[in-house]
Amino acid sequence: MPHSPEKIELVSARAGFDDWVAGFRNRALKHGISARTFDRAFKGVEPDPVVIDKDRNQSEFVKPIWDYLDSAVSDTRIANGKAALRDHRRLFDQIEARYGVEKEVVAAIWGMESSYGTHRGDLPLIRSLATLAYEGRRRAFFESQLLAALKIIQQGNVEPADMTGSWAGAMGHTQFIPTSYLAFAVDFTGDGKRDIWSDNPADALASTAAYLARSGWKKGQPWGVEVTLPRGFDYAHSGTRVKKSAADWAALGVRAASGGRVANHGPASILLPAGAHGAAFMIFSNFHAIEKYNAADAYVIAVGHLSDRLAGGGPIRADWPRDDRALTFPERQELQHRLTAAGFDTGGTDGKIGPNTLAALKRYQRHIGDIPDGYASFDLLKRLR
Repeated sequence: MPHSPEKIELVSARAGFDDWVAGFRNRALKHGISARTFDRAFKGVEPDPVVIDKDRNQSEFVKPIWDYLDSAVSDTRIANGKAALRDHRRLFDQIEARYGVEKEVVAAIWGMESSYGTHRGDLPLIRSLATLAYEGRRRAFFESQLLAALKIIQQGNVEPADMTGSWAGAMGHTQFIPTSYLAFAVDFTGDGKRDIWSDNPADALASTAAYLARSGWKKGQPWGVEVTLPRGFDYAHSGTRVKKSAADWAALGVRAASGGRVANHGPASILLPAGAHGAAFMIFSNFHAIEKYNAADAYVIAVGHLSDRLAGGGPIRADWPRDDRALTFPERQELQHRLTAAGFDTGGTDGKIGPNTLAALKRYQRHIGDIPDGYASFDLLKRLR
């Protein structure tokens, strides 16, 4: 009886995966992974169709900053964070004393990444990474993560069966990717293992503090301060490329949203995550330390604001333009293409609103007589069309 097309396709896919595993095994051994470690880690590993489906169907929609913060810094997450700080007070105090990173910041990352350890990811990490590497869309990246994961196993930090994480390969309480683990994870408990997976969060939280400390964290300096801008503010001065002292910003009329001048904490920029019609922040170097953990501005603001709330601070004071919506990924690419075609070069069409695109947006906004705040709004895209 002939095999069904579905069965033939499955057999073919499995053969292709086996061929990739054989080739990767040779590469892994050349990078110092022992045959025993590799064979133990890959025993029974097959491609995971769930992982492939998630990778291919990531949402093209991005939440507006206000919706993101509503979820990331919800009342529940604040309450749970304060409870976590109480429950682990001694541990947090020890970590802060050793690494010089405020406990509320470490707790905020824990809350953002796994809801304080309640959602650490339960997928077998080797299977997920092998699936993503085999699929090939970002093969070099996922093979590098897979090699790092094998080194973690070879060092004796975790058994393959206990090495679990998200479908994309992030692990433990604070969702380290394997290469970051190798670079920053620490054995805070002194048991000989850098165990970020166990119910005891000590190694994971200390590793997060160590990551921030080595990324340039300065204790006592805020990540940012919400500010109000004066009437007639020159929006060409906004964005991370422009840095001034708090005193210089004060001379231009920038004030803390709570009133008065912002204290001097070193060079600072003015960040407008929703343009001229939303909240404004004066950000310092600690903003960029958090950015090393996750480069998205929304993530950094969420971690910073959540840490402020855990320390007793209040909510963001400014209103957001809640009738607006974020651009989809294809729309961001279209925006870049249309800006460049109109003579305002964005330096590429990668769908990321980085410094080059922000600068192009500001030039275009000045050209059309709009407020040059660099905000990539849907209305602006419609004007370009």
